[in-house]
Amino acid sequence: MVTLSLNLVLHTHFYHLFLHKKTIKEANMASTLLWTPTEDRILHSNANKFMQLVRERHSFDGHTFNDLWHWSVNNTADFWDAVWDFGSVIGDKGSDRLSNGATTFWEHRYFPDARLNFAENLLRRRDNGPALIFWGEEKVRRILSWKDLYDAVARAAAALRKLGIGKGDIVSGYVANMPETTIAALATISLGAIWSSCSPDFGISGALDRFGQVQPKVLFAVDGYYYKGKVFNNLSKITQIVDQVTSVEKTIIIPYIEAGLPSGNRTEVVYFQDFSGKEEAPELTFEKFSFDHPIYILFTSGTTGVPKCIVHGAGGTLLQHKKEQLIHCDIKKDDRVFYFTTCSWMMWNWATSILAQEATLMQYEGLPLFPGPEVLFNMADDCGMTFFGTSAKYLDMVLKSAICPMKTHRLGTVRTIGSTGSPLCKEACEFIYANIKKDVHLNSFSGGTDIVSSFVMGNPISPVYSGEMQGFGLGMNVKVYGPNREELNVGEQGELSCITPFVSQPLKFWKDEGNKKLISSYFSKFENCWCHGDWIETTSNGGAFISGRADAVLNPGGVRIGTAEIYAQVQKVEEILDYMAVGQQWDHDERVILFVVPQPGVELTEELRKKICTTIRENATPRHVPAKIIQVRGIPKTNNGKIVELAVRNVIHGREVANIDSIEDPSLLDDFRNLPELQCHTPNE
Repeated sequence: MVTLSLNLVLHTHFYHLFLHKKTIKEANMASTLLWTPTEDRILHSNANKFMQLVRERHSFDGHTFNDLWHWSVNNTADFWDAVWDFGSVIGDKGSDRLSNGATTFWEHRYFPDARLNFAENLLRRRDNGPALIFWGEEKVRRILSWKDLYDAVARAAAALRKLGIGKGDIVSGYVANMPETTIAALATISLGAIWSSCSPDFGISGALDRFGQVQPKVLFAVDGYYYKGKVFNNLSKITQIVDQVTSVEKTIIIPYIEAGLPSGNRTEVVYFQDFSGKEEAPELTFEKFSFDHPIYILFTSGTTGVPKCIVHGAGGTLLQHKKEQLIHCDIKKDDRVFYFTTCSWMMWNWATSILAQEATLMQYEGLPLFPGPEVLFNMADDCGMTFFGTSAKYLDMVLKSAICPMKTHRLGTVRTIGSTGSPLCKEACEFIYANIKKDVHLNSFSGGTDIVSSFVMGNPISPVYSGEMQGFGLGMNVKVYGPNREELNVGEQGELSCITPFVSQPLKFWKDEGNKKLISSYFSKFENCWCHGDWIETTSNGGAFISGRADAVLNPGGVRIGTAEIYAQVQKVEEILDYMAVGQQWDHDERVILFVVPQPGVELTEELRKKICTTIRENATPRHVPAKIIQVRGIPKTNNGKIVELAVRNVIHGREVANIDSIEDPSLLDDFRNLPELQCHTPNE
């Protein structure tokens, strides 16, 4: 047993040879050390155990996570081979040929001879321990054992097989984040078919934009959902969707709000339990498929056009999630893992893979702040949650709610808090340790639907600093590039780029002849190099900071500014509840426009405008100060809760927004049209 030196961990740096060039004021960028893992936690971590495996097999003599990362990106075939074995993947790894040898990034494939069944790897347990714990706001509480889950998947798979569903067929879900959705997806994938889904709060056109492209044979649909205590009936929407997606041969209704069956449906309609049957479950037969056999089609948000349909493979998804969950997140057998998500967000697919680690998956459906901001903390205490995963926006809302879970909840089992979806500001990081739990690993990560995983994330054996993600994902050869593909120094912002292939890169876009859309999306900026579209910089602590999407970066006076740099300062103004910054073309340049939603009962006065500007100027730079601050009734967001900066930018410039149905409340966009404040030169100060 090799014990890691805490001093070595404390001095982990990815880019310690570079000078730290600050992009905003030193005082603002200075990060605070928030958490350091104990020697015991390091010793018993999966990361330490994985390093021991690598030491035994290869000439690896490193001790820090930084050392491991460098080894992983310089020895990618050996690395992914080690992840397969460390994660005890069920399947045949194939010959010693771990790569197909393609020189073109998007044609590269790992494990070309491997055979496995994704669903089999998630259903290896058959005991009476809890596999799924489900909360539906304050309405529903359910637990399914591993045996219950296996039997339910077996019955659903048998029923799908009777319909003729098999290899390569599409099955879709218009579904909530609940056990029946997990059962339907695993049953589909077990047969070699492909699962795609979106959440039931999508409007008809949003669902049609997705399902209309992939043409599913079977549609699973929830009859409705609860949100903020209100009941939403989906039966009419289901009928209209099925009428227009003519490929659907059967509609299976998941009863959640007990609304009954839709009438006038074009296809046969049955309840989920009647479709699966109640007889004794048959034994599942897991046919082995190729490593790159498709299992998921994920959809982009669709705010700039019809959603792209991204196809992901079994082996790459499984290995990437095993790496992230076992090594980066330190998830162990019998842990209880929660990630707040909807079935439209790739975090649903990520969370589903928790079952492959033989850990309990906790699911929540509804508003995570209802009936109060403490509800998820109640769930953590009541259910023994060990990993508390959520979004940066949720943590921001908890911060503004003024609750202090550290005083009202035990949270004794929570070891890790995960955050993704958008950059987590320093104040939110510090709030976690001051008001939620002192001894907890804050694991902030960033990736996307495109890779069904992360490029940047945390690890359990390195320190956590405020406002920073701890580093790059193992096996992800990430560089920060300038416009001419020059590698940038610490503190310099540039394009998040990945220079070598990785296991979870998309197989293709659906019906993308010659990979034209795929190449255009990721490989048009730098030749044979994945350019992700995020604006990133590395830090002197060895971590990284993402300031927003590169295509949403502000550019006043030619100086590129990530919106997250502004948000980090507006966050400090307690009178402001929500906010969004966009760039407006003005006088042959660009000026920054900040839209804000004040707290209830607060108005945006000139005094409050000055307070916002002063806070930004003193903690960032004068270039970060918006030319205009405008009050609006709400900030438009996707159904997954991400703000739609590009859609608002299009609206204020009089351009059409291609796909408004992906926006939770499209009517909010009307508030940004023809604003008189945007037609004048008068600044805020």
